[in-house]
Amino acid sequence: MKYILVSGGVVSGIGKGVIASSTGLLLKTTGLKVTSIKIDPYMNIDAGTMRPQEHGEVYVLNDGGEVDLDLGNYERYLDVTLSRDHNITTGKIYKEVIEKERRGDYLGKTVQIVPHVTTGIQDWIERVAKLPVDDTNEEPDICIIELGGTVGDIESAPFVEAMRQFQFRVGHGNFALIHVSLVPDMHGEQKTKPTQATVRDLRGLGLMPDLVTCRVLVRKPLSIETKRKISMFCHVAEEQVIGIHDVSSVYHVPLLLQEQGIISFLQRKLDLKSIYLSKELMDRGSRLMVRWKEMTDVIGKNHYLDVVSIVLVGKYTDMPDSYMSVVKALEHSAARCQRKLNLQWVAAEHLEPTHKIENPVQYYDGWKNVVAAQGILIPGGFGQRGTEGMLLAIKRAREYKVPFLGICLGFQMAVIEWARNVSGLDGATSTEFNAETPHPVIIYMPEVSKTHMGGTMRLGLRPTVFSSDSESWSKARRMYGGKEKIWERHRHRYEVNPEYIERLVAAGDLEFVGKDEKGERMQVLELRDHPYFVGFQAHPEFCTRPLNPSPAFLGFVSASASATVLEGQMKNQVLHFVPPHPPGAMVSEAELKDLGKNTLANGTEVIVGSPK
Repeated sequence: MKYILVSGGVVSGIGKGVIASSTGLLLKTTGLKVTSIKIDPYMNIDAGTMRPQEHGEVYVLNDGGEVDLDLGNYERYLDVTLSRDHNITTGKIYKEVIEKERRGDYLGKTVQIVPHVTTGIQDWIERVAKLPVDDTNEEPDICIIELGGTVGDIESAPFVEAMRQFQFRVGHGNFALIHVSLVPDMHGEQKTKPTQATVRDLRGLGLMPDLVTCRVLVRKPLSIETKRKISMFCHVAEEQVIGIHDVSSVYHVPLLLQEQGIISFLQRKLDLKSIYLSKELMDRGSRLMVRWKEMTDVIGKNHYLDVVSIVLVGKYTDMPDSYMSVVKALEHSAARCQRKLNLQWVAAEHLEPTHKIENPVQYYDGWKNVVAAQGILIPGGFGQRGTEGMLLAIKRAREYKVPFLGICLGFQMAVIEWARNVSGLDGATSTEFNAETPHPVIIYMPEVSKTHMGGTMRLGLRPTVFSSDSESWSKARRMYGGKEKIWERHRHRYEVNPEYIERLVAAGDLEFVGKDEKGERMQVLELRDHPYFVGFQAHPEFCTRPLNPSPAFLGFVSASASATVLEGQMKNQVLHFVPPHPPGAMVSEAELKDLGKNTLANGTEVIVGSPK
């Protein structure tokens, strides 16, 4: 097993995740099997209890793991299926070490950061790195480890020390370090002092970078002079200094790395050519590179393409990373449709009549974007704030035949809007917002605890069964290749009240075309007489891929472009759609729940916790 550690210095949030994912993608194009691990030094057990504004989107995995959004990057770029154990946090490590101490596993020794915590980190990495994550169902060849935060942070110190030890544990020939640093551009002059300082700190901690990747936050590439200066003062050769400047799309980053010889360097450093590769894997890698370049060619020429204008009406629009996967799903779909995506953000509360008095500028700007949009999207969220604005946007989409996609909360709000304005159920709402509502069309559906917040929702991959009559008319079903059963990831507590289904359906064109295997939980809704009005209780954005867009989003973007584009994409999906899930994951809900109690990676059961 080969390991590549990606660390960062100077500031956080400069693109370690994209660089790690891009490096992994390039390695896959050579035919290698690649996996990824993300280390987050915070004390939380997982990301499930964090506000979106705190740490961005909470990304959900097949096994129900609530993890850092960077794991979404890994899954999308590498087309792999990761498990909750692929996200390491300080909370998880300390919890495991303390539980071992309580059991007496340390045989009365004083438990310390070194060696017990650092060894626990290394054991965890070595165990998880071997889990199969792709459709080969084989142990990966390379594991890319991203260390979150910045070198020098107090909270990341145990992980840095663990990695210092790890390079000796696995051998220098099996370990490479990519250090990502910021090179500020001040009035056209690129400054190297921050990079010199962070590399000096890294070396002082016992780690020597094999590649120094310099982020330049402008469109000007890293200059030759800057590269030479960093080479001189950071004790690396010029070929080991990689420049990543701003590009039109993050999907161009792998090509930028490729141009600078990163793969040939890693092949020499890690002796990657000694790994046996079958002709099938090499051919698959070559095809991957061709398809990736074709996609980036479309994106690179988007100023020549027709525009598709989408408005996102949400609760957390002040923090775009809250909807990271939603945006990626829209981008992937727009590229497939050969359209330039124009995404407008509107805070849902800005559409409410009370806001017209409080801030008329925001009110009219918000409605201007909604009215001008070719498609209206309402993503997930929690709580009542902004929901009345969502209802107004949904009403417009329904009445004016504007393509609409509702995700999770957006799905529930579409049901509430229909109940109030079509079924005549005055005051209908969710018991999440009003426990005393006269018409609780959305209720808490017990599957887990009502009191504990973390990891207690309906989480992870779940099957949806389309109704038999939907085959003849459902656009959503055709986007999924016409298949009777599909799988998407869920993250929610509240669902449609089964007692109201008959009254809702009897009022008109609304159909719940997708349900769970027992027929008790409504999971997909669709309007018959509408260009595209679809809602998903699940989060289909979590399973989108650049070269295999989420069918739900692809249908939405296609319909927003034109009816002709939608028809073309539906025909293509029926012929060519391949689910992004490994076969071992596409099983019954009961089997998925059983696997979710342990660790589900590529449908393979692996017991959580280090081997005794």
